[in-house]
Amino acid sequence: MGRPLSLVLDREGRVVRVAVGDAKDVPFPEEGWSERRLSGYRLLHTHLGPGGLSRPDLSVLFLRRLDNLAALEVEADGRPGLLHLAFLSPPRALEEDWRVLPPKPFHQYLDLDLWGEVMALEEELSRQARVLEVRDGSGERALLVGVDTGEGPEAEAVLRELAELTRTAGGVPVRQILVFRKSLDPRYLVGLGKLEELKSLAYHENASTLIFGVDLTPAQAREIERVTGLKVLDRTQLILDIFALHAKTPEAQAQVELAQLRYLLPRLVGKGKEMSRLGGGIGTRGPGETKLEVDRRRLQDRIAHLSRKLQDYALRRQEARQKRKRRGVPLVAVVGYTNAGKTTLLRALTRAGEEGEDKLFATLRPLTRRGFLPGVGEVLFTDTVGFIRHMPEELLTAFRATLEEVREADVLVHVLDASEEGALERHRVVRDLLLDLGVEAPVVLALNKADRAAPYDLYFLGERLGGVPVSALKGTGLKELKEALARALLDLGVRPQAWAQYT
Repeated sequence: MGRPLSLVLDREGRVVRVAVGDAKDVPFPEEGWSERRLSGYRLLHTHLGPGGLSRPDLSVLFLRRLDNLAALEVEADGRPGLLHLAFLSPPRALEEDWRVLPPKPFHQYLDLDLWGEVMALEEELSRQARVLEVRDGSGERALLVGVDTGEGPEAEAVLRELAELTRTAGGVPVRQILVFRKSLDPRYLVGLGKLEELKSLAYHENASTLIFGVDLTPAQAREIERVTGLKVLDRTQLILDIFALHAKTPEAQAQVELAQLRYLLPRLVGKGKEMSRLGGGIGTRGPGETKLEVDRRRLQDRIAHLSRKLQDYALRRQEARQKRKRRGVPLVAVVGYTNAGKTTLLRALTRAGEEGEDKLFATLRPLTRRGFLPGVGEVLFTDTVGFIRHMPEELLTAFRATLEEVREADVLVHVLDASEEGALERHRVVRDLLLDLGVEAPVVLALNKADRAAPYDLYFLGERLGGVPVSALKGTGLKELKEALARALLDLGVRPQAWAQYT
């Protein structure tokens, strides 16, 4: 035929694939494998002439986690020549990611203990995976990749936040890599050379997932997965996955599904192998787990159905707000950056409600509880969805009806985590999002977690922003916060209830 041939064999020696062409063009079986071991396949292909294993050959060995890779030289008269053989190196080895044996005539390798070589490498892979699990904890191991195109500290903050998001989604952020680029590569985002480095790093860290801190185009996601052989997610997918994880009520589940489908719809066209993979783990919860192969028309029908459903929820909320207004009970909305302590503060102010969790986006549904303020009387406190920088547009659209509670509030309590590095930036993010939502209500700032904040940081925030230092967990500062809220309501002209002056 005058062209190279390739054979894929399983561990029983059975030929499972025959292909014409180079090693990189071989269609391997699609069954997945554990990151703890090899794939169970070996590849034998021919070289039409002298020459060792090429870089593309070794990339196939690496990406596919093959038991071994062999290239057989074919001489001009068709007889077999030298055999080139390569194995993966253990992840912690000092040499390259692969081990290439000296070329020999093929018959001199017939006595090689191939099974022993494979079992020794698998045992080392499994042992190191157990060591990493003990050190880092169990969960889907991921490399986090941030991109700095000149933002400096802002890019570093986004990468740290990406690690928090990964942990909330149940993943293990094993490494954080910040890539400096003047401009993004339209095909590979961070460049082909950097992807090669990430692929090698993922092998050594036993990571199966790449999570990028910026949004990827469908073409970029496809190319990065093709080059690295890893699951590829972007920041929006990760946030949507966390929302799917925490959505408990029918309304929250409908909102999250709508956001996921709107994100998925433009990515249906041109998607490759990743669209048909039904694996578990980060990025595959919610509709992503059961609707990967639905066609565009069915997605649009589902989106229309969910939109109508959420409109019904919005009407019910509007009716509830009108009833509250007729009763004349003031509404205080608790807003803030995600994981700032909003739910814990609501519980402290009302002595009711759910306990807070040290997770991002732990609260998705607005929770309203009755409370009392000195000099005012009965008020209603409502919790809201936490904000985050670069909030995905799909989420803002889906949760807009829920965020109407913020717009209808008489006063807002902006909860700011005073112990968090970058508190000023988080304050700006929430302020800008409130402006985008058209919120005009007066704001009382609560400098939460004051017991954990450094004294100078607390003083600095107070000087720059004002606010009331509180600790929702320990209950300190709540009296001063209630008095500040009462003054804000009275300044708006809220009439105190007759008995309130005695409380």
